[in-house]
Amino acid sequence: MELKTARLTVLIDPTTKDAFETACRQADMTPSQVVRRLIREFMESRAPAPAARKKAAARKKAR
Repeated sequence: MELKTARLTVLIDPTTKDAFETACRQADMTPSQVVRRLIREFMESRAPAPAARKKAAARKKAR
């Protein structure tokens, strides 16, 4: 994982936010972990570069 981070602000309605946070707790994950995973999977499904494919394969092996 990179050492530097950037903030992403997303506006959603409070009911959806509460439901999302509850689902995250039930999955024993933080909302940030879930969003990072969703972004990574989305990016990999769009046009995975060779380096991204190698990183994804390494992550799957580490699990």
